[in-house]
Amino acid sequence: MPNPVTETAAAPPALAVEHFAGKLAFETDCADVHDALKGGEPGFVLLETRGPGAYARGHLPGALNLPHRAMTEEALAAWPSDTLFVVYCAGPHCNGADRAALRLARLGRRVKTMPGGMVGWAAEGFPVATGEAPGSLAV
Repeated sequence: MPNPVTETAAAPPALAVEHFAGKLAFETDCADVHDALKGGEPGFVLLETRGPGAYARGHLPGALNLPHRAMTEEALAAWPSDTLFVVYCAGPHCNGADRAALRLARLGRRVKTMPGGMVGWAAEGFPVATGEAPGSLAV
C-alpha cells in the first residue's frame, strides 16, 4: 500500500550518486567544519555573514565576520583567488549564507554553505565564541 514515502519512486542509484555528490560540492555540515577546525589548518576560510552585533553575541570559533552585503573584490583581496570559503548565518531559517555564497560565486570565488548555521552548531553542542575577535576552537 503506497504511503507518502513510497508513492514517489526513489531515484535510480546512478542519479542519486550524481545528486548527492553535487549537493556535497555546495554544502558542508557543522560536524565536518568542527572536525576541520580541530585539525589545525582547515583548508578554508570560515565566514560569519550576519552583522557585527550578532557576531559579537556569538559565532563559531575561528570565524571572521564579513556580512554578505560587504563582500566585494576589495574585501576579499587578502585571500588568494583559489581560497575556499565556508559561509554560515543564523541557521536554516536565515538566507544570509545563501546570499553570501551567491555573492562570492559571482566574484569568482569557491564557496560552500554550512546550512545548519548557529542553530545547527549549537544543536551539536559545539562551543561558541563571543566578542569581536574570531577566537579559537579549544581542542
